[in-house]
Amino acid sequence: MGRITEDLIRRNAEHNDCVIFSLEELSLHQQEIEKLEHIDKWCRDLKILYLQNNLIGKIGCEGLTKLDLTVNFIGELSSIKTLQCNIQLKELFLMGNPCADFEGYRQFVVATLQQLKWLDGKEIERSERIQALQNYPVVEQQIRQQEKAYCLRRAKDKEEAQRKLEEEQENEDKKRSNPGFDGRWYTDIDATLPFSLESKDHLPASEIGKEECNKTELDESEEDLAFWNKPSLFTPESRLETLRHMEKQRKNQEKFSENKKKVKPPRTLITEDGRVLNVNEPKLDFSLKDDEKHNQIILDLAVYRYMDTSLIDVDVQTTYVRVTVKGKPFQLVLPAEVKPDSSSARRSQTTGHLVVCMPKVGEVITSGRKAAKSVKTTSDIIKEQTNKRSKQIEKLEVDPSKHSFPDVANIVQEKKHTPRRVGSEPKRIPSDDDPDFEDNPDVPPLI
Repeated sequence: MGRITEDLIRRNAEHNDCVIFSLEELSLHQQEIEKLEHIDKWCRDLKILYLQNNLIGKIGCEGLTKLDLTVNFIGELSSIKTLQCNIQLKELFLMGNPCADFEGYRQFVVATLQQLKWLDGKEIERSERIQALQNYPVVEQQIRQQEKAYCLRRAKDKEEAQRKLEEEQENEDKKRSNPGFDGRWYTDIDATLPFSLESKDHLPASEIGKEECNKTELDESEEDLAFWNKPSLFTPESRLETLRHMEKQRKNQEKFSENKKKVKPPRTLITEDGRVLNVNEPKLDFSLKDDEKHNQIILDLAVYRYMDTSLIDVDVQTTYVRVTVKGKPFQLVLPAEVKPDSSSARRSQTTGHLVVCMPKVGEVITSGRKAAKSVKTTSDIIKEQTNKRSKQIEKLEVDPSKHSFPDVANIVQEKKHTPRRVGSEPKRIPSDDDPDFEDNPDVPPLI
């Protein structure tokens, strides 16, 4: 922390495929950098550099068109003269630095860096530059005096920060050697202890541990509150002190979380009595289909589309199927027994879903038809009977017991029938036996 390294630049050059020799723009804000160095050697084509919110106290960088040093600790404003040779520099940001509060700050920068077009986001007018150049000797003397006063304050701040750091280190050492010491001295021990040793001996170990843990949390919370309420100066040392405190709090929180963290028991997939459970730990959508046409069960598992297939493991058993996705089990009980050896699994090329086909046990799979345990309809039965009849050869057989020869003696010649005229009807001759017959003597007889 505090130095610019080649690794730091590469990690912040992902947009340029971590190549730094052709890097044109670089952002290193909030990296706690204290000094600008080596950037011009590693990044020769660098044009824009963002260094907001660091610990930089002096300026020194070349080959840039834009330099952002917002919220740093630049108090030696005369250090900007190192940028005079950088004729490509057009934009400069120094707001939030101690030097920005100096009287004559803007006039000094405008007169010193005549290649600038913008300062702190405000365009530099031609008239402003002419006036700054005219007042430059007086302004430069004012800046020198303010810099000297700033350096004296910084020396005192450094001494005070060093003294506090040594005190904190001494207290930390005492705490390590004596865990019960909290950095404060007491005259009445009985009045300060939460309970006496006698009462502590009667408590269970778990209660003692909880009491000590709660006391530690209370002390740390009070210490944290006191730290943030304490007034501090805007100095690099105070910033470093804040960073150290935040790092300490983070480590304490991680330690506390590890103590409270319980080991998660492994997921139960099969109970002790052999019962298989349905488990969906990866929380994936799925569908289970009974394909009667092909006599198989199909599982469609919505695996992540871009997941590598090597992270998926499939295990098919006779009564259940188990799919492990990135170490998380998915297990499903099947509605019928299947053949594990004949099962297959594949990934969809469009959706990425995992499709597992599992043939059922006890039935023969033919070309799209089931040969056993199939429900037959009336039309199927009629078709089968018709097919059986067509395959059988039918022959005409005569019963010998019923065989007889015709009687030739009784054969008579058939009478010849005269053809009738179409539409003519034979005349009816009444007979005496006809009940409707009436004999009329006046009628002559028929010839």
